[in-house]
Amino acid sequence: MGTLSELLTLAHERAESLGLPYQGALTPAETWQVMQLAPGVKLVDVRTRAELDWVGRVPGAIEIEWKSYPSMQENPNFLAQLKHQVDPEALVLFLCRSAVRSDSAARLASANGYANCYNVLEGFEGDKDANNQRNRIGGWRLAGLPWYQG
Repeated sequence: MGTLSELLTLAHERAESLGLPYQGALTPAETWQVMQLAPGVKLVDVRTRAELDWVGRVPGAIEIEWKSYPSMQENPNFLAQLKHQVDPEALVLFLCRSAVRSDSAARLASANGYANCYNVLEGFEGDKDANNQRNRIGGWRLAGLPWYQG
């Protein structure tokens, strides 16, 4: 598609048009390109352990739950865990199932000193289709990007 700066500019423009308080929003394919082009980039997967184990993982992702299964209570240690594993100066890409929890994580990180936060639109599994099933409309897996069964 383009250079790193072109991808990040597009993501930033998208975030501005959506009124997002963080640096940018990337499609899964754009995210993969950024991961190939930006040394030191960190992909933070905020899905639950159950999702990671049962649905699949992204190679090299840092896994920090936003909510815990089965209670789906927010992880009170999320920010502390993020700070322990990811430098605030890093380019940070947040991923979840459908881009909702990752949006929340990007908002929290951005409000707490992480200046280069990006949300992965569509998430790992994408939106639900007319039959209430995922992995058929958008998402990391449907885009054919690297993943493995957890």
